[in-house]
Order: sequence, then C-alpha cells, then structure tokens
Amino acid sequence: MKNHKWSRGVAVVGAGMSRFGAFADKTSRDLFVEAYQEMKSSIDKGFDPDRIDAFYLGNFSSDQFEKQAHLAPILASWIGLSPIASVRVENACASGGIAIRQAALAIASGEYDVVLVGGLEKMTDLDISAVTEALATAADTQFEIPAGFTFPGFYAAMATAYMAEHGAPREAFYHVSIKNHENGALNDKAQFGQTIKQIMESKKKRAEEKGRPVPEWQNEIEFLSDPKGNPNIAWPMALFDCSPVSDGGAVALLVAEDIAKEFTDTPLYLIGSGQASDGALPDRETLASIPAAEAAAKQAYAMAGLTPDDIDLAEVHDCFTIAEIMAIEDLGFFPRGGGWKAAMEGKTARDGEHPVNTSGGLKAKGHPVGASGVGQLNEIWKQLRGVAGARQLQGNPRIGLAHNVGGSGQTCVVNIFERRD
Repeated sequence: MKNHKWSRGVAVVGAGMSRFGAFADKTSRDLFVEAYQEMKSSIDKGFDPDRIDAFYLGNFSSDQFEKQAHLAPILASWIGLSPIASVRVENACASGGIAIRQAALAIASGEYDVVLVGGLEKMTDLDISAVTEALATAADTQFEIPAGFTFPGFYAAMATAYMAEHGAPREAFYHVSIKNHENGALNDKAQFGQTIKQIMESKKKRAEEKGRPVPEWQNEIEFLSDPKGNPNIAWPMALFDCSPVSDGGAVALLVAEDIAKEFTDTPLYLIGSGQASDGALPDRETLASIPAAEAAAKQAYAMAGLTPDDIDLAEVHDCFTIAEIMAIEDLGFFPRGGGWKAAMEGKTARDGEHPVNTSGGLKAKGHPVGASGVGQLNEIWKQLRGVAGARQLQGNPRIGLAHNVGGSGQTCVVNIFERRD
C-alpha cells in the first residue's frame, strides 16, 4: 500500500460549526448555515465564496432521518454556491472525516483549488426506535442485525471482549465519560454542557424537591455505578457510556497549500491521511480493537513522517466509552491493554501526556453522525491556533489528529493536521 505525500499540499483556512444538540425549531439547513457563517467569519483575511470550486458533504442518512435525499446540491444552492460540483459522501459515522479526505484528494490532484467541506445530520425529528432502525442500516443487515444486535450491542460485545482479554474493570469506562463531560462543560457548542458531578448533584436536588429519598452518591464513580442513576443500555455499556442522538452541522474550507496565506496567516496543513475498511464483527479475529483504525493510522503516520508520540492532541471517535479506549491503543498512544489504565490514571486528560477529546468528544459534544468528523476538525482548528478558550491546551500544541469510525469499525479514516510557525 502506498504511503506518499500529497501531489500538492493541502491546507485548512477556516472552520465553523453549529451547536450540537436537539433542535425541534431548526432544520438541517438552518444548522448548516450557522456552521457556514461561522466558518466564513473564522477566515482572517476574508474570502469570496465565488472562489469555491466544489463542495463535499459528509452525511449518513438525511433520506431516513429527514426524508430528504440528494442533500449536497440542495445545500450548495441554499448558500448561493450553484452551479459548483456538489457531492454527498456516505460512510456511516465516518462520513464527515472521509468528506475531508476526499476534498483533500481533489485538491492534491490539481482538479480544484478551493473546496468547501461540510458535515451534517438532523436526527432528533424521529423517535428513538426509528433512529435505532436508521442507524442499524450502517451494520451488516444479513448477519449482524438478524442476530439481534443494535449499535449499543455491538460495542457492548467489544467491551466484554476487551474486559476479558485485558482484565479491564467496568470503572475504566466511567473515567472516559467523566473526563469527556468535564471537557464538554467548557465547550459552548456541546450538547451536554455539564460535568458528571453536576449531573449527579442535579439528580440529588431533584429527588429532594420531589420529596423522594435522596441518593447517597459520594462521587461520580458511585453515581455511575448505580443503575438508578446510570441505567444499563447493553451491559457493560450504560447510559453515560453512550453518545447521544444529535442534530448539528460543521464546515471547513480546504485550499491548495500554495494559496493558503491568501486566506489566513495561520492555516493548518493536512500532512497525513489514511483510510481503511473491514468486515462485520463475525469476520474479525478480535473484538477487542478496530483493525481498520490501526491500518488507517499507520498510513497517516507514514505519510506525515510522524509517530504517535508526535501527536499533541487527538479527537477520537468515542461513540461509546469503550471506543475511546480501543482508539487510543489502535492509534499507538498506549500498548494493547494499556488504554483502560491510561484512562483511569488521567493520561488522556487535558493536562495528561496524550490529551484526547478536548472538545468533549462525541460523548459530551454530541454525535450528529455525518457531522462528527468535521466537528473533530473544528476542535483541532481551535486548539492548534490557540483559540479554544477555557479548554485550551497548554504548551503551544502543533500537531492534531482526528480519528473517525463508521459502523462497528468497517470504516476508519485518520487525518493529521499541523500548524507551522
């Protein structure tokens, strides 16, 4: 497999996103426009939208969630970009990250100079059973779904396999949730802007106000260990191990490296990218990792000429807490079986040796599936440029990695970005 540099360098010169959450009063077009407008305002030197050559939209299933297919040209028209080429990219929950990669490949080929990338999903118009049914179409409908699996079940199977293979306690997953909610509480775009401790205290207060017995939780671990506060969804995955159903949009502007400084003095450069695929769960030799993620990461590191130790921060696909633990091993940050220990020891916290999901991750920031990969880029854009506010990492981070997974791991894309002084 080839691992070479882009034929022409690719840079990110702007990024923006809507708030992630549940918005009954907004359409997906409203959310996309919010993200697009913020992206435009983030470009230091301004730009003429007429310079955009093409539009790649990451979107899993607007046809199921909204009964609206053919979304990319509709959005392009909505923001005045017709008649540019507009393409919807679908790879389940990895749609946004792969839209970034496809846009970069188009620029590197020389076909386009300026490409708009979007990610979008409006999921909450359906009830939870319909959302579950729609998401299930990203699984293998001949083998996985007839066996009774849903996505919580897939990742529960991975979690039990991981626990059996590496001796991880269930509490390790709780530490991922606690950390990501602490980060999400500092992100004004996050669906969940509360820490686990704040959620715990609000539940205690609510019980007191209603004259019910007040739970005696002393800390977050006790709260998360209690099925009354954290009910099981698919053991060992409980409510606070699962990312939410979300609405949201995110946008970025990619350009050829040689014109990047026309837009901003501080672009990010896409220096490594890898994508890999795999079969469904029954086809895999292990359930304790995601082989496609390891393969994609190796491609991205080779292209960038970097190792895992060179990465200053990572946004990883934590659709469930076990997914983050597997990801930090698949990406080489920690050895096999070391991810759960790293989570419990705080090594992935903002002040840890490998900061992960400073945005709050999918767990707390939210997971509008087609938008998640471009949302990850938005966090890296802010962190590497030093504008992430209260959650800003110290130490002048320079290299950021985004890891976006589709389905139960049948698709993974890894993109690596660099700020150059």
